[in-house]
Amino acid sequence: MHDVVVIGAGLAGLRCAGLLAARGLDVVVLEAGDAVGGRQRTDVLDGFRLDRGFQVLNPAYPALRRSVDLDALALGRFPVGVQVRTSDGMAELRHPLRHPLSIRATVRSGLVSGRDAVALARWAAPGLARPLSNLATDDLPLREAWDALGLQGPLRTAVLEPFLAGVLAEDRGTTSNAFAQLLTGYFAVGRPGLPAQGIAAVPEQLAAHARDAGAAIHLGARVERLSTSGAGVEADVTGGDPVRAARAVVAVGPEAVSDLIDLTRPATNGLQTWWFAADALPTRSALLTVDGRRRGPVVNTVVMTHTVPSYAPAGRHLIAATCLLPRAGASAEEGTVRQHLGEIWGADVGVWELLRRDDIPDALPAQPAPLGPARSPRHGERLYVAGDHRDTASIQGALASGERAARAVIAHAGSPSRMRGR
Repeated sequence: MHDVVVIGAGLAGLRCAGLLAARGLDVVVLEAGDAVGGRQRTDVLDGFRLDRGFQVLNPAYPALRRSVDLDALALGRFPVGVQVRTSDGMAELRHPLRHPLSIRATVRSGLVSGRDAVALARWAAPGLARPLSNLATDDLPLREAWDALGLQGPLRTAVLEPFLAGVLAEDRGTTSNAFAQLLTGYFAVGRPGLPAQGIAAVPEQLAAHARDAGAAIHLGARVERLSTSGAGVEADVTGGDPVRAARAVVAVGPEAVSDLIDLTRPATNGLQTWWFAADALPTRSALLTVDGRRRGPVVNTVVMTHTVPSYAPAGRHLIAATCLLPRAGASAEEGTVRQHLGEIWGADVGVWELLRRDDIPDALPAQPAPLGPARSPRHGERLYVAGDHRDTASIQGALASGERAARAVIAHAGSPSRMRGR
């Protein structure tokens, strides 16, 4: 019998397993897929590196800095700002403190009034200085918080709303204001990017740490049922022998957690990402680009190879375009996406090669207001739960949840010898 079985080799499960194994516990990880990572996966297709949906990695996340060697990831960093397609052309808005020379161009863009700039500063400042628990006091939906501050002009409608739609995976403004402030604070102090080998480099590094600490990781091991008794837990694996352990950590995605334990399925938001290959660049800018006119389904698009050249073969370019994926109603079709991209970039996108479309209905756990505290990992005498649906919908939330679950197991079970005796 193992000390702990961790079900799911996403970020939360791998971080939890690594910490438990480092404490001398006998840990086995069961992953249904053919690789570690969960939603953080990268596939290589004809020399292109395609993440499962558009991803960004923010080195400002505290749990990320605790968990991985960021230097080893060889991050390519996106510019800190956004490019906006307007009726008059293309405008760039960059971080005013990092790019002070850009302030004049920002003012000339017509997207930022003095009143809106003050309102944005008042809204964003708490996310830089206050903890989430403080931010969540008297929490409101994001749209109501902006209304209360008088943030109503094009800075909101043409920049912030389309930009955050891609970040939060919803465009109705129902997300917790506190959560949006927290993410904006991380964006302000960090410079998000991507590993040279793709987002999968993060879970691969976590898996290597866990294995080095002594954890066993089994791929293609789908757990179809989890049962508990006074002696421990038993995980029934499809086509394999049951795995027994003193305790179990359920670290599967929000779409699967209720299949294993008595937990209501967490609400999620969906995203759709289109990956195109091109021989000619549509722009020299590496900025994430949004349509301030909001005339189509694309919420953001970016030339990936400006930031991470290793994502494409030499001489070719990779462009990502992300749309919302609604629970009800039709998703975006290729013709509509291409037409919208052509209007955004002012380029002939008809010649671009469609490499893949990623439909991810459970891309992010929903974070409606009011935002509650991080949920306890303990779900019973011998069961624990980890994942970003137990914390905040982010890489930070997934890793922090895995850490919390590991601490809870150690606190309740004690040393390896005590655990095996209980």
